[in-house]
Amino acid sequence: MDITKSVKTPADINSFIAAYKEKLHELFMERNNEDELLSDRGLPPYIMREVLECNPLSTFIPTEFQGRGAVTSEALSMLEASSYQSLPLSLMMGINGALFLQPLANYGHQEAKETVFNRFLKKKNMGGLMITEPDYGSDALHMQTGFNYSEETGSYNINGLKHWAGLTGWADFWLITARGYQENGDLGRDIGFFVHDSTNGGIEVLEYYKNLGLYMLPYGKNKVNIEVPAAYRLEPKTTGVTMMLDILHRSRLQFPGMSTGHLRRMMDEAVNHCRERFVGGMSLFNYDQVVERIARLQTYFTVSSAMSFFTSTHVPLKQDTSRMDVAANSIKSVVTDYMHEASQSLLQLVGAKGYRLDHIAGRSMVDSRPFQIFEGSNDILYQQITESILKMMRKAKVMNLYQFLSSYSLTENSAEFFKSSLDFTIDPKMAQRKLVQLGRAIGRMVSMEMTIKMGESGYNSDMIANSLKVLRTEIQSLISGYSYNEEALVVEDFEDHSSWLKLVQ
Repeated sequence: MDITKSVKTPADINSFIAAYKEKLHELFMERNNEDELLSDRGLPPYIMREVLECNPLSTFIPTEFQGRGAVTSEALSMLEASSYQSLPLSLMMGINGALFLQPLANYGHQEAKETVFNRFLKKKNMGGLMITEPDYGSDALHMQTGFNYSEETGSYNINGLKHWAGLTGWADFWLITARGYQENGDLGRDIGFFVHDSTNGGIEVLEYYKNLGLYMLPYGKNKVNIEVPAAYRLEPKTTGVTMMLDILHRSRLQFPGMSTGHLRRMMDEAVNHCRERFVGGMSLFNYDQVVERIARLQTYFTVSSAMSFFTSTHVPLKQDTSRMDVAANSIKSVVTDYMHEASQSLLQLVGAKGYRLDHIAGRSMVDSRPFQIFEGSNDILYQQITESILKMMRKAKVMNLYQFLSSYSLTENSAEFFKSSLDFTIDPKMAQRKLVQLGRAIGRMVSMEMTIKMGESGYNSDMIANSLKVLRTEIQSLISGYSYNEEALVVEDFEDHSSWLKLVQ
């Protein structure tokens, strides 16, 4: 197959990103009303066509297939440029890249890669991932979609029900997960990944969801009954479960690409508003509470930048990330918390007019919220962070939290700021809520470590210093909350004696 011809794009990444930013600004700000455009469901086809003409997804495709080389820093730069203009657009690019193109590049057969990459570059195709099922969300390992191999046709038959797949009804290709059937008819433990060409049919959209935000992306429920050639099954290096961990961890590690642009936009919008807005005859910048909010927005942006720096310098395409759970879960959970907090803060600064879906503040609030849920609910990820640390502590036979974290590569410098607070023997049988609480603190310590390391590489020293102050306060508060031992329980018969009106009468 001829894959030597593709649309020419600037060879230099800075020129490439500059041209891409210019096109996005033209489409979203000059030729259209951004607020109206992103508060309506879907996106005019000509806008998506012109976006894809810039070949943003080429940043995820190896040079062997005429892409830009799948360089992590280039992909994150593209996502950052996208999210500054539109968070849903950035998510769309992230789904295509981290959840479809990169898994195909790492695990796909040559035939499948040649065909798919060629269509992405020449025909501007898009791809998505189907894992989640109506009854098996976070419990993905028990998915009920199954597959059988047919010796006669040399292909896999896959049947099941999937939902909440971004680009439902739009994607030209799908990466679909399923479990193989055993001889007794039960589903096996391992998981297979299959690349399906939508032009071959077999996927019926049963329902389109009225998602609360991210209007640009269609979501829904899909009935899957497809046949996939053997060459279009991804080939794991060990097991399918390990391959899934690598795919999901790699995606979580790249969340800063989407978050950094969004957080910069929130910061810019807040600063511009506070400069122009006067209350009581004074600029909002003269109010201490406003200064505190702006400082936090700058911290969120700086931390997210540090995460982009970490991922770009530690996670090349071929890096196996299946064991990078602490870094991946910390990045995804902390930065998505910051995305939503930043959106809430901008809305608070803007006031009533921001509480509109056609205003950047209101729209960002609902668009950023699902980032804390998909690809692993943050509560679950925080719990897993603590569980991973406990496992490493038991293996090292070190149960003093400070002693371990001060020697752990992801917290060795940040732990020094909390020596007195962390100097205790950890309870390996703590309640789930404690696992989550401690995970929040450790996740931010990991983020702080990344921020320190970026500062050592020459990043703006004032931004680093201010960010470390905010992080220290936040982490100290979380550790104190973890140490507080009083726990509320659920009152089952709460209706009894629970009417305040009866007390009045």
